[in-house]
Amino acid sequence: MPAMYKVRPVHSAGVLPEHLPTCMYPVPNLHRTAGTAAPQVGARDGRKDLLRPRLAEEVDPSLQALESRQEEILKRLYELKSAVDGLSKMIQTPDADFDVTNIIQTDEFSPLTTNGADLDLMLGKDYGALKDVVINANPSLPPLSLLVIHSLLCERYKILSAVHTHSSVKSVPENLLKCFGEQTKKQPRHEYQLGFTLIWKDVPKPQMKFSIQTMCPIEGEGSIARFLFSLFGQKYNAVTSTLIDSWVDTAILQLKEGSSKERGAVLRSMNAALAQSSWLVGNELTVADVVAWCALRQTGTANTAPANVQKWMKSCENLAPFSSVMKLLK
Repeated sequence: MPAMYKVRPVHSAGVLPEHLPTCMYPVPNLHRTAGTAAPQVGARDGRKDLLRPRLAEEVDPSLQALESRQEEILKRLYELKSAVDGLSKMIQTPDADFDVTNIIQTDEFSPLTTNGADLDLMLGKDYGALKDVVINANPSLPPLSLLVIHSLLCERYKILSAVHTHSSVKSVPENLLKCFGEQTKKQPRHEYQLGFTLIWKDVPKPQMKFSIQTMCPIEGEGSIARFLFSLFGQKYNAVTSTLIDSWVDTAILQLKEGSSKERGAVLRSMNAALAQSSWLVGNELTVADVVAWCALRQTGTANTAPANVQKWMKSCENLAPFSSVMKLLK
């Protein structure tokens, strides 16, 4: 069938198909290496250059600045999260919902000694939170040994002390409200090493919590005294540790809570032990001395104690923490 009309050949001008462009306009090659010129995409080897792997790459300074800023923001978010976790522990105390009728806060501390124990090592490091010891005690029978140990701890660590009155207690003597001393100028909370909170509450036995989220309350003056005295970091062998525990139990169960016959037997045992050494166990003060001294003072049997016990009691009272507690007994 003959054509309706004729068209002139497109190759009549001598243009070959391989010389025709393959794109609308040329674009610089983004994958060139540093220091080389980018061939146009429309060139014969443009496609090969697009597939060529990068041998070197220049880092954009703006990208580096953005990455550094991101790292700084993530670091600040982590620090903020740790601080919030610490605050949540601080407010979730065993008696966080108590009605405070009388609050006295003090900050007693002295410079750290060179042989001070590492609290982070003994209690665990908790970034962003102040370690708090919270104790509930009945004002009708104050735990004097805990107050003595508190004073001893203040000679070693920076302690933020606080006294609260629970709503279950109608009234507390003035000397117990100020058992940690007069209120002084406080420093920011993060500058302290340990928090020590005493709550006067109607409880049958002293109760203590340290890790308030995971720890069951520790009950009993003797058990709490052992825990607090361990913060000095003193290490004892198995025999010495057993003797200390035995004297602590004897002081609580027989001297403080036992009959007059039991107290007499304990005083004779103490007199014999103190004839061999200056303190109940060994040649240095231990928690056994603190608990036993407080038990004798609270039961009123100190004046009838044997000679060695009398001498030992005077040695205790020559120490400032014991003499300060003596004022609470007046």
